[in-house]
Amino acid sequence: MNVISYGGGVQSTALLVLAARREIDYPTFLFANVGDDSEHPSTLAYVREVALPYATRAGLDLQQLERRRRDGSTETLMQRLNRPGIRSIPIPIRMANGAPGRRSCTADFKIKVVGRWLREQGATAHTPATVGIGISLDEIHRANRRRSEVHERIEYPLLDLQLRRSDCERIIEDAGLPVPPKSACFFCPFRTVDAWRRQRRDEPELFTAAIRLEETINKRRAALGRDAAYLTRYGRPLAEVIPARGAEEEAEDTGDGECDSGWCMT
Repeated sequence: MNVISYGGGVQSTALLVLAARREIDYPTFLFANVGDDSEHPSTLAYVREVALPYATRAGLDLQQLERRRRDGSTETLMQRLNRPGIRSIPIPIRMANGAPGRRSCTADFKIKVVGRWLREQGATAHTPATVGIGISLDEIHRANRRRSEVHERIEYPLLDLQLRRSDCERIIEDAGLPVPPKSACFFCPFRTVDAWRRQRRDEPELFTAAIRLEETINKRRAALGRDAAYLTRYGRPLAEVIPARGAEEEAEDTGDGECDSGWCMT
């Protein structure tokens, strides 16, 4: 069983095109949707309006998966973050020194969701599934084969083909598809400052929702006697760090803090 962990971004969409051209042998693509209230709307639109029709025409199976509880109900990442009584924050919220806290969002809403589907299809430690991850050559530092679960074997087709992100964009364009935006939750603390600035300018409703989430998290932390934490690494509320249009911005984007799992932002 060969599958691609599909994130809806540039690298995994290039893998979709390569599979459609039968240049790689991955007939199944699994999009673990962390929630329509959590994934960036542009990523959801791309998956449903561009990637899914393209996969169908090419005879590929692109499935959208959701996190399911034991009782069969579904749970989104935003629902988890707003659940009353939650003590552990699943996203890499930034501590006072700017360092990201421990996170479980990727494991709980991506890796385990895909893993559950694989096991339901028959993957075991003795007959593991092959899971392709969309990490390109210019992001080789994100590749780590030791992170595979017992029922899966991780591969990096783009690394095997020596392809960079720019190559992936060209592959997508050559297929007549629009290049997708970078995939991630709209409130991810690994977003760059430039991305936050664009969100406040172009998507004010999402920016407001991110502010509300940060406030909710800090109300919970205060009730537990914990220090405040933030969605950026600057130790101040999001609305202060990313000012309204026309205001001077002191924070510079150094580009650190990138998610290294390969399951998100591809």
